[in-house]
Amino acid sequence: MRVLWISFAIVVFDQITKVVVKTQMAYGDSIPVVGRLFRFTFTENPGMAFGLTVGSKMFLTIFSVVATVLIFVYLRHVRWAPTGYRVALALVLGGAFGNVIDRVFYGSIWGECAPSPPGSSRLLYGCVVDFIHLDVWRGVIPEAVPFMGGKYVALFPIGNIADVAIIAGVVLILITQGAFHEAALRHEADRRATNAAGGPPAGGVEAAPPGETVG
Repeated sequence: MRVLWISFAIVVFDQITKVVVKTQMAYGDSIPVVGRLFRFTFTENPGMAFGLTVGSKMFLTIFSVVATVLIFVYLRHVRWAPTGYRVALALVLGGAFGNVIDRVFYGSIWGECAPSPPGSSRLLYGCVVDFIHLDVWRGVIPEAVPFMGGKYVALFPIGNIADVAIIAGVVLILITQGAFHEAALRHEADRRATNAAGGPPAGGVEAAPPGETVG
C-alpha cells in the first residue's frame, strides 16, 4: 500500500526530531519560536496525551502496541477506501508507531525519564519525548460555563510530530467520512454481485470502486 510511505516518513521525521531534542536540549529547556505562542519545550510524558495515565506503565505500552497493530490491520482491510481516508489512517498509524517506539525502546536506550520512578530504564518503560509547545490560552472561564466557571485555565499542550500527525489524521478522517461511507456501500454491492455471479473476478483480485486504485 503506497500510503504506508506516509506513515514511514512520519516515523522517521518524528524520531529524528526527538533524538535532536534529547541530545541538544536539557529537560525543561524552552526555546521561543513565535514569542510565548509557540516554543520548543523539552519534556517527557510517561502517560498518554497531556500526561493522562491509565493503569500501569507496562499496560499503557502494551495497549499502545496493540492499538497500533489494529490500525495497521484495519488500513489493510480498507484498501478499497477513498485515497483521502487511507491517507488519514496512514497519518494516524505513523503517529501511533512513532510514540510506540518511545514507549518500547526509550527506557532501555536513554535510561530513566524525568517524570518516571526508579526502575523505568528498561524495555517497555520509556517515556514519550514532547517538545512542540503551544501556549493557546490563559484566563478565567466565564461563570456561566457549567462545572468550570470561574476557574483559571492555562491551555498549553506540549506534543511532538507524532501527535501532530495523529490529530491531522483524525481531522481528515472526519472530513472524508462521507466519501468512505459511499465507497463502503459500493464495495458491499460489488461483493454481493461477485458472490451472486459465482466467485471473484478472474485472477482472484478484488476490484476497486470506480475512480479508486488498490494500494
